[in-house]
Amino acid sequence: MSAQPNHRTAITGLGVIAPNGLQTETYWKSVEEGLSVLDRITREGCGHLPLRVAGEVRGFDPAAFIEETFLVQTDRFSHFAMAAASAALKDAGLSDAATDSPYSVGVVTAAGSGGGEFGQRELQKLWGQGSRFVGPYQSIAWFYAASTGQISIRSGFKGPCGVVASDEAGGLDAIAHAARTVRRGTDVVVAGAAEAPLAPYSMACQLGYPELSTVEDPARAYLPFTSAACGFVPAEGGAVLIVEDLDRARRRGADVRATVAGHTATFTGASRWDRSREGLAQAIRGALDEAGCAPEEIDVVFADAMGVPEADRAEALALADALGPHGTRVPVTAPKTGIGRSYCGAPLLDVAAAVMAMEEGRIPPTPNVFDICHDIDLVTSTARPAELSTALILSRGLMGSNAALVLRRDPGPAAR
Repeated sequence: MSAQPNHRTAITGLGVIAPNGLQTETYWKSVEEGLSVLDRITREGCGHLPLRVAGEVRGFDPAAFIEETFLVQTDRFSHFAMAAASAALKDAGLSDAATDSPYSVGVVTAAGSGGGEFGQRELQKLWGQGSRFVGPYQSIAWFYAASTGQISIRSGFKGPCGVVASDEAGGLDAIAHAARTVRRGTDVVVAGAAEAPLAPYSMACQLGYPELSTVEDPARAYLPFTSAACGFVPAEGGAVLIVEDLDRARRRGADVRATVAGHTATFTGASRWDRSREGLAQAIRGALDEAGCAPEEIDVVFADAMGVPEADRAEALALADALGPHGTRVPVTAPKTGIGRSYCGAPLLDVAAAVMAMEEGRIPPTPNVFDICHDIDLVTSTARPAELSTALILSRGLMGSNAALVLRRDPGPAAR
């Protein structure tokens, strides 16, 4: 079906599983208050590793969210995604009766590492006991596309499905993919990302990233845009959104929480943070152009906030390059400093926070960060009241992907 560029896409549902909250409302309250939940890692088998601090999702009982049939064949990262998808669908008021056909609903997720915990467990059985002891679900549970498959199977969705594997910025790319799928004629797309990178094998793999922080003090382990920046702290969790045609959402009486206005992705190479300035600026310009948005219309920026001095400098300069003088005046925030970066899930959590910030008229602060050494207006200490109509969300990946997404608050039917 050909694309229909005049069709606007709406976000009508949010579902969050995060270190600071297992429900969207709890997550927002923690983010709004600037709470930091970074702490020492407690996962079994990780105590001997030099990575000491992370954002763990604690108190999550997958059996309370997911049927046993699916639990036995899925990894923790899919448990998060499935739980968040259920919450998002409920928030959007979607049920079998609210969809015209199972073929009218699609699913797209992003993933960076897949099911490390499940894969490690089964490989240990292979090495320690032999191939006959390896479960049959090893072939699918670790796969980065597992969450897309399980969400669609569990809910009976048979529309266009896919997985985005474009580095951490893939979280924003998944939303863009969903929006474009809707514009091509699909009614609804479930879109999101969740990660579970704190299993021992997964953590050992991450230790190869020079950007990873190994500082043992949770309050000093992740301090982007400061002279004490020493890398980022990883995290579990993520978010799922419901993306659908705006007119259709209005007809069925859905609460339109935001509209997806513009997106662009670029690539500048692994750990080449000096070049990410150009790539991120180009992504911002492209997203603004697609949204038909002037730089001065951006009311808040949710920063990538890598926590690496060179990367932070590149991001601050990219904002100035793309937004001009407005780049030093627009409020910037990075709530992820209080929960860590959940790779592909990180920008989805920022999107969820941006949607709620526009709804509540409050810009959440950047936890633990105070002494800013870049020319940006970083919101710190406490939430800042503001009239918010347009938000810019930024993301960069360790392998060189950059993405920018523009969201707008929906003015309502009368203003369209």
